[in-house]
Parts: sequence; C-alpha cells; structure tokens
Amino acid sequence: MQFCARLHVACIVAIVAAAPAFADDGPPVTPYRPSVASPAQLPAPGQLELEVGGLSEKTDNGRSNSLPYQLKLAFSEEWGVLLGGDALVSARDDDGDRHSGFGDTTVTLKRAFLIDDATGFGIEFTAKAPTAKDSLGSGKSDYTLNGIFSKDVGDVHMDLNLNATRLGAIDPGTGRTQAGWASSFSTPISEKWTATGELSGTHQSGTRNTTLALAALTYSPTPRMAIDFGVAKGLNSASQDWSFFTGIVVPIANFRQ
Repeated sequence: MQFCARLHVACIVAIVAAAPAFADDGPPVTPYRPSVASPAQLPAPGQLELEVGGLSEKTDNGRSNSLPYQLKLAFSEEWGVLLGGDALVSARDDDGDRHSGFGDTTVTLKRAFLIDDATGFGIEFTAKAPTAKDSLGSGKSDYTLNGIFSKDVGDVHMDLNLNATRLGAIDPGTGRTQAGWASSFSTPISEKWTATGELSGTHQSGTRNTTLALAALTYSPTPRMAIDFGVAKGLNSASQDWSFFTGIVVPIANFRQ
C-alpha cells in the first residue's frame, strides 16, 4: 500500500509539473472522472487527454489499491476512442494473501449524438482484455454496451447510464449478463470548485444487486486541468464497504495544432 501511494503521488507531481505548458494553449479538458457514469460529450477533437489517479477499496476482509488511468482521444465531435485500465494493482484477499501487478485493459469506441449545447446522447462499446494475472482479474474477456443521456438543467449537469456486460467468467448458477446503471449530478460551487453526487448499481441473476453512493469534489485551477478527490460507499452487504480516490485530468498532446 505504501508503494502504491508513493507511485501515485509521483505520477500526480510529474503531471502537475508539466501541466503549465498546456495551461493557456488549447481547449479545456472534458473530465470523465470522478464518477462511475460517463458523459455523452467527447473531448475536443484531436486533443489527447490523460486521466490518472489512485483508488483504495475495502470489501469484507479484502483490500486493494490501484492506479487507474485512461487516455481519451476524439477524432470528431461524434467519434472517439478510450484506452484505460490499472497501471498497478496491489490487493489483499479474504485469506490475507497479497497479490500485485498490472491490471486488466479496456478499449472503448464511443459515438456521441449531440442535440444542442445542453443535451446529448451517447453509445459506448467496451472490450476488456484480461491483461491482469488471474489473482487480480477474471482471466477472461468482457464486453459492455453502454447507453448515455446527458443534460444540463441550469447549473446542474446530469449523466444517466444504462449498460449490459457480457461476462467471460461467471460463478456456477449466475447469469452471463450483468446489467448496470448510474445517475450522476454535478454543479459548480465556486469559480474553480465542482461538487458531484452519484448513485450506481448492478444486477446479475443468481447474485444480489449492488448499490453504490459516491460524493466528490473537483478543483480546476485552469480550464485545462481538473483535480478530484472523493469517497464511495456501498449501500448493502453485496457492495464494497467503501473506497477513497483522487486523480487528475490534463491534456498531453494535440494532433490538430
């Protein structure tokens, strides 16, 4: 856990140190962190954005720490691609055994349907590659189709997601398909601070439903940087006990300049 925390801090410091080079040159970032739900909107076309953070989770007697990352690139206002995963996972299972290594990797193709400046729909198709060792992942590929509705109502931004995942690895007596949902609401509370609240959950036949509540704050010292931190709490015994997270979003390249 100490190694994970040190690496996370080093990543954040390195990005913050490099970020001033992008501070006043180019369009603002489009953060997908810190919520579970995805927005319909894509980043500015041609701008490659990096999201990286630290996540600590506790479920029953198990604990895990990870460094999630995501690269986002839009080819146009309608089409984009995302590459994400965990750069490092350190987990302790219910028996107290410790496992660490690289996590699974996801690739997402995204299509946005923007109605106007305040309303948009989106579709994401995600494939998860089992790049983590079996002790840290399922060892199988998963495929997810996610539908998105985003809307600005006054100062409140809303993202609603509904998805279905075809699981590669399942327990005996459980369904192959897992349904998921998320409803996220965010609003500015000052010039540079934004508050986010979210409810999300999953349903899979043969298992109990999960429900998760999330609360977070985001600080944007410039429109081209967003720093977030927050907490998530499971609302029933089938969900994780809690998680704490922090992260940052910055642009790292622009292919249209």
